[in-house]
Amino acid sequence: MKITSITTYTVPPRWLFVKVTTDEGVTGWGEPVLEGRAATVAAAVEELSDHLVGKDPRFIEDHWTVMYRGGFYRGGGLHMSALAGLDQALWDIRGKALGVPVHELLGGRLRDRIKVYSWIGGDRPGETAEQAADAVRRGFTAVKMNGPEELQYIDSHDKVDTVVRNVAEVRAAVGPSVGIGVDFHGRVHRPMARVLLRALEEYDPMFIEEPVLSEHVDGIADVLRASPVPIALGERLYSRWDFKRVLSSGVADIVQPDLSHAGGITEVRKIAAMAEAYDVALAPHCPLGPIALAACLQVDAVSYNAVIQEQSLGIHYNTANDLLDYLADASVFDYSEGMVAIPSGPGLGVDIDEEYVAERAREGHRWRNPVWRHTDGSFAEW
Repeated sequence: MKITSITTYTVPPRWLFVKVTTDEGVTGWGEPVLEGRAATVAAAVEELSDHLVGKDPRFIEDHWTVMYRGGFYRGGGLHMSALAGLDQALWDIRGKALGVPVHELLGGRLRDRIKVYSWIGGDRPGETAEQAADAVRRGFTAVKMNGPEELQYIDSHDKVDTVVRNVAEVRAAVGPSVGIGVDFHGRVHRPMARVLLRALEEYDPMFIEEPVLSEHVDGIADVLRASPVPIALGERLYSRWDFKRVLSSGVADIVQPDLSHAGGITEVRKIAAMAEAYDVALAPHCPLGPIALAACLQVDAVSYNAVIQEQSLGIHYNTANDLLDYLADASVFDYSEGMVAIPSGPGLGVDIDEEYVAERAREGHRWRNPVWRHTDGSFAEW
């Protein structure tokens, strides 16, 4: 079997798909996108294709190593996202060629399904309590919301009060048993992170996500380790070497590698094993499309420390298209009782509607994240 072509599709709302075709008619799909940088990642995929076209797709570990190490300069969001999508597609081919799901190639699943959470609110949370109650009515047992909006290094307590009030209203709406993830989104600097972590304790968050940017974790490590609220981070870390420092520091209770940013199935499988060695949970980051979710679920299936899976159905970014639109059979993601089934079909377990992908790729997208500013005109983290 040889790889004959690699094609990318930029599709709404903000995704990039890749199809890897072989001379035996077996195709694999991946999702190599870095949100807001789809065109740049597509160019990186095209460059990496030089290492793959004409090669046997079955030697995944070797291909990953060459694509990572063979360019001398390595790592970072663009390179690792391009590599991630191609890696997903190679696993998809391998599973399809053998007629088995990827998780069977990784040792066999140790769970049939995994808990998921529903996003509520938008970038600036509003009406989150009502949305949380609706998510619970739809069967979800966990939700996630953005916490603060713009926050200066030192900011007013009315902003803290707004965050606390939003979380308190959600807790009151869903009761004590529903998990509430609160995403700080890297918007908070060290001084205010201390204040917010303490203020939110009484509402028993399921976790606080990205309490500060990953590059600032060392400076607040003592606070994070002392917090009774579980700390989740890792969506902006791209390799096992990035996660090594975080894991050894003891600040993370949950790691959140993204299967479309952190080197794909091959790399995240290793990150998950590293985290397990530190008794740290796994909750893959995935506000993306169906291929990325399918890849996440393959890793969740074989990772003992996987606890919950992010998914984008109904997320505020999905306007022109939503999670299930590109699937020939949307029932493959069987949501029930706050959980989603591990796909059991060959490869990644999803059947992509290629005709619809091509149609939507003609429209494409040029998604960019918002650029926020503080009242003094200076840049604010989004």
